[in-house]
Amino acid sequence: GKAAERARAGNCCAQGRRTFCAHQQCLHRPRPVLAFATPQEQAESLVPPSGTDEAVWEMDFCSRPMLDERGKKMWEILVCDPSRTFEHSEFLPNNKINSVVLKNTLEKLIAEQGVKPRRIKFFRTQLQTIVTRALADLGIKPVQSNRCFAVMDWLDERLETVYKKHPSYDPKVSPGFIVQDAVPKDLSDALRGEKWLFVQMDWASLKEEMKDVASGKAFGDYFDATKYNLGAEIKDDTLIPGVAVFSRRSGPLAGWTASLELSCIKPDLNRGCLILETDVNTKWKYAAFDKSPESTGEAQAWESAKEDLSGLHFLAIQDNPDSETCAGFWLMRDRALPKI
Repeated sequence: GKAAERARAGNCCAQGRRTFCAHQQCLHRPRPVLAFATPQEQAESLVPPSGTDEAVWEMDFCSRPMLDERGKKMWEILVCDPSRTFEHSEFLPNNKINSVVLKNTLEKLIAEQGVKPRRIKFFRTQLQTIVTRALADLGIKPVQSNRCFAVMDWLDERLETVYKKHPSYDPKVSPGFIVQDAVPKDLSDALRGEKWLFVQMDWASLKEEMKDVASGKAFGDYFDATKYNLGAEIKDDTLIPGVAVFSRRSGPLAGWTASLELSCIKPDLNRGCLILETDVNTKWKYAAFDKSPESTGEAQAWESAKEDLSGLHFLAIQDNPDSETCAGFWLMRDRALPKI
């Protein structure tokens, strides 16, 4: 079928089919599908009718490695859309860090842009209370997510072009936020597939899958990877590494997966499984593989292909390898947190 041909383009990183470990192979009765949105409802929350990025903004609200005239750390609000067609930066004193100030700043920005986002993503969970309160007052959904690629790239740029050039820049001044590595959790029954493969797919074919997500034909999420600095030019024939999961209940499986804010997939060679990372710092033991030299080599080759594209990869959920369509498709990027 079409999807299988795409999956095998350029030869799969893993030759042969990989299955979940024995206790995961059994089918489990899916929970009622009413608990998650339809692909069309999800598409409406991802991409507005105009086809722009207006439905989602990205934000960072944190201290910077600079001191004001009082010797206190300076704070900054950064807001942009995923394509960075608009950017807003504003410095604040440390006695103005509250939800009211954040709400007022966003209200002004919404008025200037003439657009109110449906969701705002942020990756620093330490300020969750302030951010959530401000967005609730504005009727905007807050989303904790490591899929803040635009604002993360912008932060790394501003470190070199703005912060380091400030007369009060002090590299020893830390934001004070430490992210502790999470312990992977066991996957819930509703999120389990039956079989999976390491695969590759050319960028042109991936764009067709993204169209299905945008039109509501499939669950998922995506972004325009060509707009980010991935260290390599993305062309239509560029092969992107991914993971394909197969299940006879692919629709419910994709629907439940869409309830998570997917971040990235990583092989864990010590545990012998794939780790699915979601939101900001949640990890799941997603799919098992044996620790043989062959399987370990396949996992390492897949991870290397991902690293060559600065972490770009995807997850596809299908009925079977010969299915013509995907029930779910997520384009992801394994990106380190900003240097600041």
